[in-house]
Amino acid sequence: MSKKEIYNRSLERALRILCAFSHEKREMSLVDLSTTLELPKSTVYRLCDTLVNHDFLKYDEEQVKYSLGLKLFDLGGVVFSSFSLREAASYHLSQLENKTKQTIFLGVLQDDQLMYLDKREGKENPIRFRTEIGTRRQPYFGVLGQVLLSALPEGEVDRILKKNPLKPITKKSLRTRRELNKRLERIREQGYALDKGEVIEGVEGIAAPVRNFSGHIVAAVGVRFIVLSSGKEGEKRLIKDVCETARRISTDLGYQPK
Repeated sequence: MSKKEIYNRSLERALRILCAFSHEKREMSLVDLSTTLELPKSTVYRLCDTLVNHDFLKYDEEQVKYSLGLKLFDLGGVVFSSFSLREAASYHLSQLENKTKQTIFLGVLQDDQLMYLDKREGKENPIRFRTEIGTRRQPYFGVLGQVLLSALPEGEVDRILKKNPLKPITKKSLRTRRELNKRLERIREQGYALDKGEVIEGVEGIAAPVRNFSGHIVAAVGVRFIVLSSGKEGEKRLIKDVCETARRISTDLGYQPK
């Protein structure tokens, strides 16, 4: 397919409108935009109206001017968070992997799916997980997904599950919304998630939430491992290590517990 075939003039013009704003030109009238972009006012008005409806632009009726909308602020926050999050987590993930000798994951909720933002897996680790950085899973997948869902309002969880219905992977997987509700409540109460064979038979997982400067859960850090020979004591140590790693990453992101 040639570039000419996939070219979208309306989209290109809408992007030009957004890019017309700057620190020096934070507000612009219809005439300003039409003059700057050398486009008919009717065309600019139609595109601006669509951008306003989707919160990419804001229209001030008293000033009769447009300015950039909050949607761009939200999207910019997602980009900034992704970069700063991975940078803030990098050292701590390596430390956790070195200490536990297990496979470490960092995940975020993006477009209603769990996305793996980072992974640490030592060469001496006999177990290899196929999940790689950038892999996407169902939002409720394993301990990372459940930690991220536990941060959302019930209505938002309903919306996401309607889009991504629960599908059990093993005999121990959660099967009903009631089971998931109980799990999410437990995660909120104890501050971490624990699963035993819900994703892979014989493999367990532990995850804890990572918070940003405002206290919102923006990611989850977790570890996957074969059932420990050290039993409950080994499990307790891993829970402590994972929660401490999540706390340290949160601190580097500016989070200060009250």
